Amino acid sequence: MRAEPRAIVDIEAPLEQVWAVMLDTEAYGDWNPFVFRAETPQPAAVGNPIVLHVRWAGGRTTRSPEVITAIDPPTTDADGVTTARLSYVYAGLPTRLRLIRGTRHQRLVRRPGGPTTYDTVEEFSGPAVRLAGPDRVAEGFRRHAEALKRRVEALVGPS
Repeated sequence: MRAEPRAIVDIEAPLEQVWAVMLDTEAYGDWNPFVFRAETPQPAAVGNPIVLHVRWAGGRTTRSPEVITAIDPPTTDADGVTTARLSYVYAGLPTRLRLIRGTRHQRLVRRPGGPTTYDTVEEFSGPAVRLAGPDRVAEGFRRHAEALKRRVEALVGPS
C-alpha cells in the first residue's frame, strides 16, 4: 500500500529566508503547531538523527524518530530558478519491523519574480500504511505549511 500526504503553499519571501527558518529547528516551538519541537545535533547534517515532537489536530502528541537523508542548500539554475530540499526517513519500530516506510521531503522552488513555493510530501509505503494515518499527517502538513508562511512573511515584513 502507498500514500503520499502533501501540503503546498506560496510564501512571499526570498527562498533563502524560508530555508533559514526551515533549518532553525531549535525555534520550531516558537511558530510550528505540528512539529512543536525537533531534536537534532546542530548544525543539522545528513545522517543526523532527528526526533520530531508532533501535535495532532486533536491535541495528542507523539515522538517520531527520523534520520536526515538530504540537505540540499539553495542552488540557482541557468533559468534563474532556485531550489532547495530537506528530507528525512522515519526510523521507528514499524520501519524496523518492515510494516511502514516513510520519507518526508520538504522542497522549495522560486522562479524569477515569483513567490517561494513550499511543497512537503511524505512517501509512505508498506502493509501498515493506513495505521500511519495519512489523512491526519496531511492535516498536520497543512498546519505546518501555513505556519511557515506566516512566520517567514512576518520576519520579512511587507513587500
